[in-house]
Amino acid sequence: MLFDHKYMEKNNYENIGVLGGSFDPPHKGHLYISKQSLRVYKLKKVIWAITKKNPHKKKPFFSFSTRKEMCKKIINRYKKIQLRHYEKKLKSRTSISLIKFLKKNKKYRVFFIVGSDNLINFHKWKNYKKLLNMCDLVVFSRKGFDTKAKKSVIMKYLKIKNIKFLNKLKIDISSTQLRNKIINGSR
Repeated sequence: MLFDHKYMEKNNYENIGVLGGSFDPPHKGHLYISKQSLRVYKLKKVIWAITKKNPHKKKPFFSFSTRKEMCKKIINRYKKIQLRHYEKKLKSRTSISLIKFLKKNKKYRVFFIVGSDNLINFHKWKNYKKLLNMCDLVVFSRKGFDTKAKKSVIMKYLKIKNIKFLNKLKIDISSTQLRNKIINGSR
């Protein structure tokens, strides 16, 4: 596990985490990586930034209101994990818009949390270089994606200082798997 102890030092920043996505559906993997990020990086909070529709995915399986309610049920015991929807306020659903908005608060140091599966096509995200210069990228290991992620286009751009791999915390659950179980179970 790559870990830089400077995050534990006292500084003038509030370390916050952002886990964005459609949460279609949310699951214990989302909760687990949020709790681990809180612990490892001494975050004040993790924001689950839910989107109505992920710009890189097809139409969501569950309605927006259903996904919000499912998220609330999963995180209701964890005060440091907060569900937020920013699209109306930002008039955008891009990650760069969200990070820019959060960074307006000069005291925030943002840790953008993704799975290694997201790293593979991260170079296709809007203003990805600017995004990476504005925050630290925390990458959680996802079974079956790590090798490809570490050979991805984005790895050629990234500097070791702004990417943190949490390799020992393998996540073996996905929203896609859960949706497939629902679809196949209803036949």
